[in-house]
Amino acid sequence: MACDIAILNGTVLPMGGRPDIESGVVTIRGNSITAVGDSATDVSDARKIIDARGGVVMPGFANSHTHVASNLLLRGLLEDVLLFEWLQTMWTLKRNFDHETLYWASLCGDLEMVKAGITSFNEHFDAYDVEPQMAALEEIPLRATLGYGFADRGLYAPRTDYSHRTMARFADIVSEHHDSRDGLLHIALSPHAVYSCGAEMWHEVRRLADSLGVSIHTHLSEGKQEVAYTTETYGMRPVQWLDSLGFLGPDVTAAHCSSLDERDIAILARTGTKVAHCPVSNAKLGSGTMPLRAVMAAGITVGLATDGPASHNSSDLFEEMKFAGLIHKTATADVEFLKIGEILEMSTAQGAIAMHRPDTGRLAVGAKADVIVVNLDTAHTQPVYDPRAALVYSSRADDVTHSIVNGKLLMENREVVGVDEERIRHKFHEAAHALKKCSIG
Repeated sequence: MACDIAILNGTVLPMGGRPDIESGVVTIRGNSITAVGDSATDVSDARKIIDARGGVVMPGFANSHTHVASNLLLRGLLEDVLLFEWLQTMWTLKRNFDHETLYWASLCGDLEMVKAGITSFNEHFDAYDVEPQMAALEEIPLRATLGYGFADRGLYAPRTDYSHRTMARFADIVSEHHDSRDGLLHIALSPHAVYSCGAEMWHEVRRLADSLGVSIHTHLSEGKQEVAYTTETYGMRPVQWLDSLGFLGPDVTAAHCSSLDERDIAILARTGTKVAHCPVSNAKLGSGTMPLRAVMAAGITVGLATDGPASHNSSDLFEEMKFAGLIHKTATADVEFLKIGEILEMSTAQGAIAMHRPDTGRLAVGAKADVIVVNLDTAHTQPVYDPRAALVYSSRADDVTHSIVNGKLLMENREVVGVDEERIRHKFHEAAHALKKCSIG
């Protein structure tokens, strides 16, 4: 049977625990992978050939926690501050977000991700509207889970009415959008955090998730201030309080988890809660370093994530992989901890599971065709003794030459197909500076 795309001559990294294939072949038909094999694989009927010589063919990165548009509008605006001071300034701008500005921010963020090899992302809309990102994804169709953000406390109290109105019509939202666009688009519930949502909201989110069969995406145990808040308010740490509400479960992605104790870890393992690990953001905002060795030993699924561009400054999982390796070797004083294969799995197969999209993140027959080609024939990667080591510790986002999502070639030789990149950058720059001027001067 003829295939639509055949990728040849590169080192194939299937992930999901499967061995690498030198000079391998990956074929795609429709939205799925049809073959992953060696150079003997028949591609004579392929409609398009991609020559990956000198590079790696691998699953696209699964970014298991981010805030694309809202954080892109704040990138580089507030540096060298603690988490809660940073959140205060973020909220000042978020109160003035409009759909046009959010559309250009979403489109620019999607452009950055596809050029960095991120083919799927788990978006947490913490205080703004989802519709502009849905529109942007029509133009750059990445695989996305869009989590509607809810809150009713603290800084986010002004979103209380929006949150309750949205939850009241959530069944209709799910019916219209969930698993739409040939499976690319999923809808999720995203209560913001323990300091911005009360118990009734957590109970309602759990009820909706159970009745509608959609996933949940929240922030959890992100720093000492959050732990201090729930300990003072509820007499329990954040993980323990949510567990007491019956909220945690295998359908939950908990972002950050940088302040966990042994009991927290045991609860996350018992409930099957997934974790999105954001080491760069956590370090930058002084939120601590997740005890990853203990989390992994407990069997908890961990995906790597960039968080939003405001606290990471880029949507770049190459940077995240390298930093993860370095920070955890330092934190454990063990250079043998967190090997390159584990880091790559966290960015692909495990990341996809952590964001409840197990049909991607690996190269296997029947898996969704979310595939990237990364050039290793560069001055900053040579000599390539081990392609995996080059990817984790030497490669950069602009080494990605091709990005394929759901079988569609979105980027070819660094050019995003059918997209006016210069116009997107210009319109976003213009909108962002206008927003800053009207909001904070």
